[in-house]
Amino acid sequence: MTANGGRLLIDGLGSAAAVCSMVSFAPQLIKIWREKDASSVSLRMYLVTVTGFTLWLSYGLVIGQWPIAVSNAVCLVMSGAILVLKLRLDRKGRA
Repeated sequence: MTANGGRLLIDGLGSAAAVCSMVSFAPQLIKIWREKDASSVSLRMYLVTVTGFTLWLSYGLVIGQWPIAVSNAVCLVMSGAILVLKLRLDRKGRA
C-alpha cells in the first residue's frame, strides 16, 4: 500500500469513528424530545460525558487538530442538550 493510500485509510477510519460518535446521541435526543421524558437517562453518566467531550474539544483545539475539535464539539452539543433536557424535565416532574 502506498503512503498516500495508508493515509486515506487512516483518515477514513477516523472519519467513520467521528460520524458514529456524533450520530450515536441522535436517537436518545429525539426520544427524549418526543416523549418529554428523561427519567431513564443517567444524570451522572451525562455529567461525565459532557465533561469528557469538553476536555476532548479543548485537547483538539490546543493541538490544532480540527477534526478532533469539530467532532467533539458536535458530540458536546448533542450530549449537552440531553443533559439540559434531563435537568429541565426532572425539575418539571418534581414541581
